[in-house]
Amino acid sequence: MAKKPVTSRAGRFLKLAGMTASVAGQYAGQRARRLLGTENEEGARSESYTRMAGQIAETLGELKGAVMKVGQIASQTQDFLPREFSEALEKLQREAPPMPFEVIAEQIETELGKSLGELFEYIQDTPYASASIGQVHRARLHDGTDVIVKVQYPGVDESCDSDLKQLRLTLRLGGLLKMPKASVDQLFAEIRERLKEELDYENEARNIRLFRRFHQDQPWVRIPAVIDSHSTRRVLTLELVEGDHVSQVTPDRYDQATINLIGHRIFTLMADQLFRFQCIHGDPHAGNFAYRPDGTVILYDFGCVKKLKPEIVEAYRKALIAALNEDYEALDRHLIDLGARVEDQPAVDEAYYAMWRDILIVPFLDDQPYDFGEADIHKRVAAKTSTVFQYLNRFQPPVESLFIDRMIAGHYWMLKRLGVQAAFRPDLERYLSDHAGSP
Repeated sequence: MAKKPVTSRAGRFLKLAGMTASVAGQYAGQRARRLLGTENEEGARSESYTRMAGQIAETLGELKGAVMKVGQIASQTQDFLPREFSEALEKLQREAPPMPFEVIAEQIETELGKSLGELFEYIQDTPYASASIGQVHRARLHDGTDVIVKVQYPGVDESCDSDLKQLRLTLRLGGLLKMPKASVDQLFAEIRERLKEELDYENEARNIRLFRRFHQDQPWVRIPAVIDSHSTRRVLTLELVEGDHVSQVTPDRYDQATINLIGHRIFTLMADQLFRFQCIHGDPHAGNFAYRPDGTVILYDFGCVKKLKPEIVEAYRKALIAALNEDYEALDRHLIDLGARVEDQPAVDEAYYAMWRDILIVPFLDDQPYDFGEADIHKRVAAKTSTVFQYLNRFQPPVESLFIDRMIAGHYWMLKRLGVQAAFRPDLERYLSDHAGSP
């Protein structure tokens, strides 16, 4: 028998409080054993982290909402939580158990003020997709328009603040946050702000209209239009625009030339949003993109959009130029401007910057196509993460550019999964020039 979903604020709090108590107890026990010297420190810590991570991931997946979204962000931010947590929480990007349809139906009727029969010719009870704060159902309007209906889970928005406070307490009592308190404050404030926006579907509708204007001169970009008559703060109805998931981009339908074209278009989308529009699609995972054999790229889900400060974009641009030119003194200054480097700490050794530059620059080394399908940048980065600890006091999570980093990492994985073979150096240099990204 399926568990009844926890939708009340009190129920969510009790569930999270139980998780917090368990994690804190495990951490206290682990510390005691370590102080007494009764276990191998490294192995025991990893085992304890894995056990706690599994419990947290299971609870967040069941509760959905703000805490699950933080789990997704944490899985993409290696300096936020230990590796074991990133691995366990990564599932939350792909696996979100659906909410029963009767709960979804009640939410739709409450929000739109009419019965399902009055609103739709039909609506499918099996989810078209499910995610952290809501799920999507396919439907048809009475005028014959095929649509998808995005429905927010009940209780998620009201419990956002208390959920975040409880999750932060869990991570702190579990000894899991690897950052100074000031950085944690700043990071959670940024996450809260983005979540508040994402929980407001009227805000997402505005974002959709904005991005449709951004890309109106790029006919190869498709963004579904909003159906205003069937949309509110917690229900968002969009025209149905279908394409192939990355797993369906197979050689029998997409030749290498088309895949490479799509790769160039993905890069153009990313660079335009960063350098031209200074406003980025902040949740670039595989489920939010689709493709067609004619090279069309379809974008979904504009709940998480980050408007960037011009000075942050400029600092990012200058940091990339300095890295390309191997000017590590300038790179250090620009990272301070980005908030990634602690200003009152000594400069970082050039050899350290050179090591990371040599890993990350590979796709942009020259004008020759780079095979993203064979890319191992993520493995090379993982192999060097231990070196981070020697400079831990000199760096901090760059909160203002956190979503830029998230966007770039998401696009790397899409290019890799697609198997794109492309030379982006000329495009990158054009965007980094003084007239960056001009049409």
